Amino acid sequence: MKALKAAFPHTIPVLTGYLFLGFAFGILLSSKGYSVGWAIVMSTVIYAGAMQFVAIGLLTTVFQPLSALLITLVVNARHLFYGISMLRQFSGTGRKKPYLIFGLTDETFSILCSAEPPQDVDRGWFMFFISLLNQAYWVIGSALGGILGSMVAFNTKGIDFVMTALFVVIFIEQWKSQKYHAPAIIGIAASALCLLLFGAGNFIIPSMIMIVVLLTLLRARLERRAAE
Repeated sequence: MKALKAAFPHTIPVLTGYLFLGFAFGILLSSKGYSVGWAIVMSTVIYAGAMQFVAIGLLTTVFQPLSALLITLVVNARHLFYGISMLRQFSGTGRKKPYLIFGLTDETFSILCSAEPPQDVDRGWFMFFISLLNQAYWVIGSALGGILGSMVAFNTKGIDFVMTALFVVIFIEQWKSQKYHAPAIIGIAASALCLLLFGAGNFIIPSMIMIVVLLTLLRARLERRAAE
């Protein structure tokens, strides 16, 4: 209970974002003829944010397994880098580790990287409840969207932009919570360069690789400057 109480305040920004994001997903899915049950199952089992929005299109077109596999890999490839960076934090978490890996979304990763539990709270349970609460918000939002979408007709044009809006808000919160912004500037610069070089459809993986390489090479200098 201590870990749950300590984790909840850190998840409030995600609560507001995920309820709307899940709501948008539920509405979009219901507009394609799928019941609220499908929204709940997908948000519980897949729980992949942007990929769930992409999956709506995959479900409503001719099924192509190889294409679906490649699209999923490209959309979620960034989680490879998230997982590598969390190896140390997840070590020693025991039976909680599989769920921590499963629940590692962009927003949860952001919180786990910056939030520190109180001294009398177990870190493993603290991270577990952050992950669990965030997924609960997503599932609840999806269910509410699916219910309302099945009852009222919506014009869904542009509704998936809420995902981008949440990323912007999280970035702003991270920027405000840190005094040293060099790593964030490196991330922005690398992403912008890869966007120019590879285009909007192919820049994510190259930009993640460039960011990891640059941060690795500059790690000692960045840590020294941050400490100063």
